[in-house]
Amino acid sequence: MAFRSKAHSALAALREDLAGEVFAPWDPGYDAARAVSGARAERRPAVIARCADAADVVRAVRFGRDLDLRIAVRGGGRGLAGTASGDGALMVDLRRMRRVAVDPVAAVVRVEGGATTGDLDRAALPYGLATPGARARATGVAGFVLGGGTGWLDRAFGPAVDHLLAVELVTAGAERVRASADERPELFWALHGGGGNFGIATALTLRLRGLPRFSLARLLYPPGLAPEVVRAFRDILRTGPDELSGAVLYSSPHPVDGPLCAAVLTYAGGADGLRALAGPLRALPHIRERTAEVPYTRAQRLLDLPAGLRLHWSAECLSGLPEEAVDAFCAEAEGMPVPSRSRQLLFPQGGAVAAGPRSCPVASRDAPWIAHPCAAWADPADDARALGWVRDVRAAVRPWRTGAVCLDLIGEEGPERVRAGLGAGNMLRLEKVKRRYDPDDVFRCHHNVRPV
Repeated sequence: MAFRSKAHSALAALREDLAGEVFAPWDPGYDAARAVSGARAERRPAVIARCADAADVVRAVRFGRDLDLRIAVRGGGRGLAGTASGDGALMVDLRRMRRVAVDPVAAVVRVEGGATTGDLDRAALPYGLATPGARARATGVAGFVLGGGTGWLDRAFGPAVDHLLAVELVTAGAERVRASADERPELFWALHGGGGNFGIATALTLRLRGLPRFSLARLLYPPGLAPEVVRAFRDILRTGPDELSGAVLYSSPHPVDGPLCAAVLTYAGGADGLRALAGPLRALPHIRERTAEVPYTRAQRLLDLPAGLRLHWSAECLSGLPEEAVDAFCAEAEGMPVPSRSRQLLFPQGGAVAAGPRSCPVASRDAPWIAHPCAAWADPADDARALGWVRDVRAAVRPWRTGAVCLDLIGEEGPERVRAGLGAGNMLRLEKVKRRYDPDDVFRCHHNVRPV
């Protein structure tokens, strides 16, 4: 009874103090506030604090600590990690905090914790500037960057995390801190791939890069030609410049035709240069081709998914693409849920990704290829089939996996996968940082590092 009285008083105080909104399970609007795009099960946080600013985040964390609640964070995107473990927790919702401020002279941008890739691109691109972002506009910037970040511009500029200059954070002790190369450098190191384990990122400062021109090629092929498409794509990327990237993907929109195969090439340059580089792919018989110089945001729309779908995805980092790996990858397309918005992607790394710093905890940096099955379907009756297909794709390419994991591309797959994503050699150091900033493991609802 005493706890209930304390909780009631604390909730009333939070409602009074928060500039944003507070939702308890009995409140109108709670069901809409707790809904997670892509979730396959009901999530029922104990309280949702929809924060308006960093001061609100401090107030929310104090509330959670006073009541000994786990604290989950909802940024701007639809990541899978942490959606299940948010049950019964305090959910700190940052989606009102979406401001993006560009300094075009210094070529830096400050991005609040609830902003999406689309928000960032709309603010930076009018200045001819960009920072490597996710492959879909709806991805939250903070979770994407702090988890390493992989997107269309990686080979040219390096992953998003390589552009991180500072993080404004609210710790488990409800303290506002700033981490950079000069301020709390050990925390700053941990945030370079360590994810959301160490506090709530209320804002990130990122370095921007000049992107005056960007071109995109999309070619659609008959499904039976897919192995030849993958091999041609592989060979183009093997010899192509770092400005070239893209993906080979299957999609399954039609129940009769089965999975379709497409090649996407992105290029930080003009369309004529891209057409020349795409020659071997253009020489293969194809159904449709479009190559043009476009705004970078056009590429960010390619993998957008409509709201309301059930989602599950995973990834395997590959050491290479020998002939057997190509055949194994392509064979799994037959198991895709059809019809659905599912995709089976294969995309390159290398270039500036492989050339980047080895000091931060991003274990996937050395993998030249990543296989990424993404299931997106509508009918709950298809759950087992969709999840099984994602497992089957991973199993098919397992002989060529490096053992590393790209944490941005997986959901909740257990502590060993988290360790593989962060790098076993980094774990003790990360655990010590966790002990310093979150000794009680309050922020454990996502890919978690436990305090040593």
